[in-house]
Amino acid sequence: MASTITSVEFHVLQTAAEKRPHWVSLFKVPNANELLVRLRTSDGVEGFGLATSYTDISPITRVLKADFAEEIIGMDAHAPERLYEKLFGLTATRLAAENGWAREALIRISSAVDLACWDIVGKSADMPLYRLFGGYRNQVPCYVTCAYYRDGKDNVELRDEIEMLVGQGHQGFKGKVGGLSLAEDMARMEIVRDVIGPDRDLMIDVNRAWDLKTAIEGARALENLNPVWLEEPVRWTDDRRELKLLAQKTTIPLSGGESELTSYGCRAMLEEQAIQILQFDCTMFGGFTEGRKLAALCELNHVDVAPHHDCFIHAPLVAASPAGRIVESFTDPERDPLQAELFENPPKIADGWLTLNEAPGIGLTLSAEALKKFATPVT
Repeated sequence: MASTITSVEFHVLQTAAEKRPHWVSLFKVPNANELLVRLRTSDGVEGFGLATSYTDISPITRVLKADFAEEIIGMDAHAPERLYEKLFGLTATRLAAENGWAREALIRISSAVDLACWDIVGKSADMPLYRLFGGYRNQVPCYVTCAYYRDGKDNVELRDEIEMLVGQGHQGFKGKVGGLSLAEDMARMEIVRDVIGPDRDLMIDVNRAWDLKTAIEGARALENLNPVWLEEPVRWTDDRRELKLLAQKTTIPLSGGESELTSYGCRAMLEEQAIQILQFDCTMFGGFTEGRKLAALCELNHVDVAPHHDCFIHAPLVAASPAGRIVESFTDPERDPLQAELFENPPKIADGWLTLNEAPGIGLTLSAEALKKFATPVT
């Protein structure tokens, strides 16, 4: 039965700029810069979705202010494939060119709307999405991303940070490299490994900072630390070819995918056998509609799924598939206040595992207090 979308709301979720920003190798990471979409249907069901932006969000809001809601109102929320195809399809239309709608902005918006539709589908079926998508398990492993660069941060502060995270019970840690010399970064990762011990997982994220020669040298240096994977180790210009060449020189599994613009880019990485772990982000492209297809493709190609960012959104997808490996978390409220405050009922994270909620849909309830604090409506 159709469930017509009758109301659409858009909000930008942001906080004040950090006094000591978190940096990866090549860019500053905003602690909150997201689009919130809320849909309501003719049968009284409400769903929400999020889109993450690491750059200026104004191109997204510019699209939304141009009566973009009219593209959504009247559509069937129970047909997310059809609505996603329509919105994503705008990236290749004269309408987008005439209105100055940027391609990346349209992709982000289509992703958030898609997530909201699937939230409605789950609520209408009275089922949590992880069960609706396949119900492989109700818990998924969860790691914490850490060891960011910050002004004035030395190795003493780094050690204190990792000791704090170990005390929180984490079993997996992803550290940042690529922003300093190899020798300095190796020393930093040696500290992380020393603090977490030999039995906890260590992942290394370069954020596309190294050329191929540096990546080969860096991977060889890191092998003694026994990392679970090496993430986005080479620069964007020829990354797929260089990932394949790097894989021939290291025993460390390689991962990537978060920097792709579409699911087609992720498909190409699988086809070229460039990676062993795929890290797409449903809040940046594709929503659950494309995320489900990528998860199935990973399963068929013996590649693990470890989505980038937002553990609460990605957990249903990872839990639904045998290919689902792990989700990424940010338990420092300074780094990610939205994970800390946006939901009234966040899933429990303990001892390296995230336990999914049994509430229908995505299973999350937006906090009214958090919306007052972070949300600005787009009108």
